[in-house]
Amino acid sequence: MRSLAIGATGMLAQQLNVETISNNIANSTTTAFKKQRAEFQDLLYQNFRRIGSTSSDAGTTVPTGVQIGAGVRVASVGRILEQGNLNVTDNKLDVAVNGTGYFQVTLPSGDTAYTRAGNFKLSAEGVIVTADGYQVQPAMTIPTNAVDIAINPSGEVMVKLDGQVNPQNVGQIQLAAFANAGGLEAVGDNLFMQTPASGEAVAGNPGAPGFGRLVQGALETSNVNIVQEITTLISAQRAYEMNSKVIKTTDEMMQQAGQMR
Repeated sequence: MRSLAIGATGMLAQQLNVETISNNIANSTTTAFKKQRAEFQDLLYQNFRRIGSTSSDAGTTVPTGVQIGAGVRVASVGRILEQGNLNVTDNKLDVAVNGTGYFQVTLPSGDTAYTRAGNFKLSAEGVIVTADGYQVQPAMTIPTNAVDIAINPSGEVMVKLDGQVNPQNVGQIQLAAFANAGGLEAVGDNLFMQTPASGEAVAGNPGAPGFGRLVQGALETSNVNIVQEITTLISAQRAYEMNSKVIKTTDEMMQQAGQMR
């Protein structure tokens, strides 16, 4: 009976669905986190009577046929890239991207990673880095005698030095955009890596066509909607229960058939 295997595929699919939802809920307060959604496809069908086959010498054809499905499989776990809310922190080194684009970060390996989390810090040398100490590209150093830092919507980093009136430009934050940002590979620590699916990174200044603007003193929040996730979780749980019911019912039918005399 195929229903045993079909029910098992349904349970496995809903198990992954629940795992995806649980990861969304766990990251509901993670800076700039983008929620994920499990997407499914039906499996191959077995034709017992092929649609459109000839049913007589007169040339009549079968209008619907008989096809039995083999269950469900996971097609992808897509990332929902909608903008999160902006949470005002008033921290001079907190920067949010309002719109399209990713900050560029240099990893210890020398590779470039990308992030939406703009909770930046200063290293011992005054270099702007991420919370893990990874240098933000292009490199920018804040002088030790700086008394104020201003980052405008276009990404210019201005500092006011002790004893000086006019601010000094110490660097320009650039953003990276991708033709298919959903194709980026998440590697943890709020970082993403470029892949063949994402396309090549295109760098540009914030506010330029195709790029968002920066907001200093704010952070982008997670775009997870807890109420929506709980509702989806309940639906996934019910689907899991129904698939387990299919397996239980099939087992009972096979048991009854085995007891026939």
